[in-house]
Amino acid sequence: MAANGSTVVVVGGSGFVGRHIVPRLVTAGHRVVVVTRRRERAQHLILLPTVDVVEADAIDPVALARAAAGATALVNLTGIINETGSETFARVHVDITQSAIDACKAAGVARLLQMSGLNADPAGPSQYLRSKGEAEARVAASGLAWTIFQPSVIFGPEDSFLNVFAKLSRRLPVLALGSPNARFQPVYVGDVAHCFVHAITADATIGQRYPLCGPAVYTLHELVRYVGEVADAPRPVLTLGPALSKLQAFALEHLPGKLMSRDNLASMQRDSVCGCDFPAVFGIAPTALEAVAPTYLAPGAARSHYDDYRANSGR
Repeated sequence: MAANGSTVVVVGGSGFVGRHIVPRLVTAGHRVVVVTRRRERAQHLILLPTVDVVEADAIDPVALARAAAGATALVNLTGIINETGSETFARVHVDITQSAIDACKAAGVARLLQMSGLNADPAGPSQYLRSKGEAEARVAASGLAWTIFQPSVIFGPEDSFLNVFAKLSRRLPVLALGSPNARFQPVYVGDVAHCFVHAITADATIGQRYPLCGPAVYTLHELVRYVGEVADAPRPVLTLGPALSKLQAFALEHLPGKLMSRDNLASMQRDSVCGCDFPAVFGIAPTALEAVAPTYLAPGAARSHYDDYRANSGR
């Protein structure tokens, strides 16, 4: 199927990963409909050609089907790492996924691309992983032409992972770190975006689940130390054992910003590591963390948001 003239609906397109996927879809010749509950969050995307921003609640399958009318594919990127008020894992991961499935069927959209996560499992150790696993199960049973992506932690400008450690390193004299030996294989947001855009027109990806990881594995301790060095704010790292890690997570989940929660800690019981090569079907080698992190973590590296969007859109 040729990209030109096709319409792709992106749910959660105003978020971190969506901000990288949408410009690439535009460059690939797609018309893009971004569904968001708050239009002002997607103002930067309105600047891109062939992008329409529709204000709607994705949990409403009727509203979502209306936005998807005439589309050839729907990309579901909705996700949270902590619950806040009514934004529960069940609502955001499971209910919105079911709404996306129902909307696709009502609007005649055969293609569904789902953002999941590494270690998603209905029987997983955390609510996050269990809800992601339940969402995957519903997509796989939907009868649609689906593809599921399971990335490890995603890094890149505006990420909520490395940027948090950099901010803490600049503000605190010592960092107390829970679960220091948890292992991650971070993947670059640009590589994840490439895979989504490629899969839309690649029939070989239909019915497949793809773990997505970068080229190297790090412990959480190693990542925190590296970020401190790149941010020119190296700090001593105090590693906590299991009991103190749980106590820290309990305390932090009740503070503004929720830097850590007991559910996050439970997720880290399983290493976020692929154990396989980057999927060859996407035709790229994964980008090294060290090649990108200094461009946004080092002092003086900050750029305007619009410069990033313009660069990603190829303009």
